[in-house]
Amino acid sequence: MANIQSQYFKDIDLDDAFFDSLKEDYSEFSSWFTKKAIEDKHAFTLYENTKLMAFLYLKIEDEIDEAIVPKFTEKKRLKVGTFKIDAHGTKLGERFVKKIFDVAVAKKIDEIYVTIFDKHQPLISLLKTFGFSEYGTKTTSNGKELVLLKNLFNLKNDILKDYPIVQTENKHIYGLSILPQFHTKLFSDSILNNESVDILKDVSHTNSIHKIYICAMQAVQNFHKGDILLIYRTNDGQGAARYRSVVTSICVVEEVLTINDFSTEEKFLKYCEPYSIFSVDELRSFYRTKKYPFIIKMTYNVAFKRRVTNGQMIDSFGITPEYWGVFSVTHEQFKKIIKAGEVDESIIID
Repeated sequence: MANIQSQYFKDIDLDDAFFDSLKEDYSEFSSWFTKKAIEDKHAFTLYENTKLMAFLYLKIEDEIDEAIVPKFTEKKRLKVGTFKIDAHGTKLGERFVKKIFDVAVAKKIDEIYVTIFDKHQPLISLLKTFGFSEYGTKTTSNGKELVLLKNLFNLKNDILKDYPIVQTENKHIYGLSILPQFHTKLFSDSILNNESVDILKDVSHTNSIHKIYICAMQAVQNFHKGDILLIYRTNDGQGAARYRSVVTSICVVEEVLTINDFSTEEKFLKYCEPYSIFSVDELRSFYRTKKYPFIIKMTYNVAFKRRVTNGQMIDSFGITPEYWGVFSVTHEQFKKIIKAGEVDESIIID
């Protein structure tokens, strides 16, 4: 099982080899860690079996760090205090970046920063992909670090750099159905109450912000970059659809391709495999048979706090499509759905 958890410092083994590189970078790391343990602070961790694979400590700050140049103005910020991933090709970093944004939104903080040594280029590149930019430097006895900063609402009109913000102006909104056996494997934060976290394996498609959806539904050809998708998990067979089919998440379309856009099978695999729930053998079969010719690449932006049922959509929001595979949603219906789903409306900008 690989699931992010909130864990007290005092319950984390400081002697774990995972922390060796942090001790090398920061001479005071061990004493800092011990202090946090005494203060009953917690961090986000992820274990693969019993092996620590990821550690993230976040701190809300409103004081000024005098070591940062140029000097920050006084403002509440979320500091990424310590962030380390044992990279092993499963997009785990993306999953933790999403966690950083989730906390910022929940705490109503619009500015996030991290100090990081220049040698950590893969992590710097990941953070810049999702909208962090170089603000300045911080110099301590450990050396000079870069300061990367992101303001959630300083929008760049770029799906990734603006992530997780969802912009609805001049965008179409659709419901997109997904079968229960695929749903939580693809949308890890949208797990339903009756599902086990054991199905969340530490694999690329579970961890990633990007998602690949492969299907044969002709209507997805109407999707355009920036369009909004409401992920609709279909009936799991444990009751009537009006209670068991639910909207769980919001995604944003990056692009829609057809299988004929890939000149070779290997190019198709390279594009789909990191973000798709299907195995290499299944993907090869799809390419050869052309059975599922449409490929949607999208970002996973929001997990609903409360699932919105098929019955609510019909009775309360007037959504009654002939076909629930792909269906249109008006902007007014969308506003009502996200309110019912208890989505933080600050990240929805129209």
